[in-house]
Amino acid sequence: MSNKTSTQPYGKPPTEVPAKGPTKTPAKAKQSSVRHTRAVQVDRSKRPTVAPSARVIERQLAEVVHPATYNQAAAYRAAGFRQRALTLPVMVAFVISLIWRQLGSVREAVRVLQQEGVLWVAPLEVSRQAVTQRLRSIPPELFRGVLMDVLPLMQQRAQARQRPVLPAVAHAQRHFKAILALDGSTLDVLLRKVGLLRELDKPPLAGRIAGLLDIASLLPREVWYEDDSQAHDQRFWERVIAALPQGTLLIFDLGFLNYPLFDRLTEQGIGLITRAKQNTAYRGIVQVLRSSPNLRDRIVLLGVGDNGCVHPMRLVEVLYQGKWYRYLTNVLDPAVLPTQYVVALYWQRWRIEDALDAVKRLLGLAYFWVGSNNGVQMQVWATWLVYAVLVDITDAVAEELRRPYRDLSLEMVYRGLYHFTEAYHRGDATDPIKYLAAKAEELDIIKHKRHSALSQFLALTIAQVR
Repeated sequence: MSNKTSTQPYGKPPTEVPAKGPTKTPAKAKQSSVRHTRAVQVDRSKRPTVAPSARVIERQLAEVVHPATYNQAAAYRAAGFRQRALTLPVMVAFVISLIWRQLGSVREAVRVLQQEGVLWVAPLEVSRQAVTQRLRSIPPELFRGVLMDVLPLMQQRAQARQRPVLPAVAHAQRHFKAILALDGSTLDVLLRKVGLLRELDKPPLAGRIAGLLDIASLLPREVWYEDDSQAHDQRFWERVIAALPQGTLLIFDLGFLNYPLFDRLTEQGIGLITRAKQNTAYRGIVQVLRSSPNLRDRIVLLGVGDNGCVHPMRLVEVLYQGKWYRYLTNVLDPAVLPTQYVVALYWQRWRIEDALDAVKRLLGLAYFWVGSNNGVQMQVWATWLVYAVLVDITDAVAEELRRPYRDLSLEMVYRGLYHFTEAYHRGDATDPIKYLAAKAEELDIIKHKRHSALSQFLALTIAQVR
């Protein structure tokens, strides 16, 4: 990879155009966005069982999640389930433990439940068949209900914390009720098939998810699931718009490009920031806000003819290493959204990419224990729940260190909990947050600073604005 390619501010490097000649170079097939991590999946099933986290950590999990399970009790009974051994609180504890402890299979998790119990559930004599049947039959909406009950509590805790935030985010918080990033991702293949899935010729993909991530707290606000793995991001738009309160600033990439929906967002008082295609056309310039050889900020009438936006849009263009990078926003007032913050806030869209990577790679959403749509959804909601708990712990460590959240690695906080558990059992530590903060350098919780192309790009943009 050349130096030029490796320093692109975001996204994929530009496609090289072959020289003209009598022959044409065949177009390279687009690389799949799905990493079929079969080797990872198989490895996961072979992992040895690890000891539980220290009781103080499991108590924190229980304090947050356990009460929310009772809020779904009425829906559980309405679905026809009787209060036997495998109640909803038991099943939530079971599934969360599968994820939190990275247990390799339902069979092994049942052994753990029988021998030592999980989270707030004491040892329970139950068969693997009974647990598997519950995983296939409990409505996954109950797990989603637990997640949606827990997220507001996590959000309140995040808002009460005092730690530095990015200037662009701090500025946007003064003008918008929420700053949310939107993205979608395809889930990997199922290793096992049950029910109607057995009739398929090859293992199917597990579906597609999309989510809204709060840029200030790094917590999910909404998560959606589609069992159709070929579903385009555009399919989520109606659900996204219904979930956005007036006064929100929404950040998304080209996969959600849709001019008529841009007008709807404008009419509903919702701000947006996205990228513009290299060949974006506009039928007129309404106002020039800023213009220089390397930076342009203009209000334009986007599109040509009937294929365009009714409402004016703002087009921000930055020249970097010989290439123009273009951004669109419907926030026309530069006092509300200065030029440099349009660029800086779009970069924050990558926080949801980080979240999707964490739930799939770190927390194992690339591996599914039950080959049914029901079980997949249950695992999706539970994994996002564990992710929210990890974000809350990481944010608390950031506050203890008086550092921005972005300086910390969520993955290393998760791995650092093992070392806290060992110290707890030795009697050397009692508070996981204080321990992780004190050992932040030693455990690589604080990210190593690198002078990335993104930092250079933003610094250049700010200099040009000034």
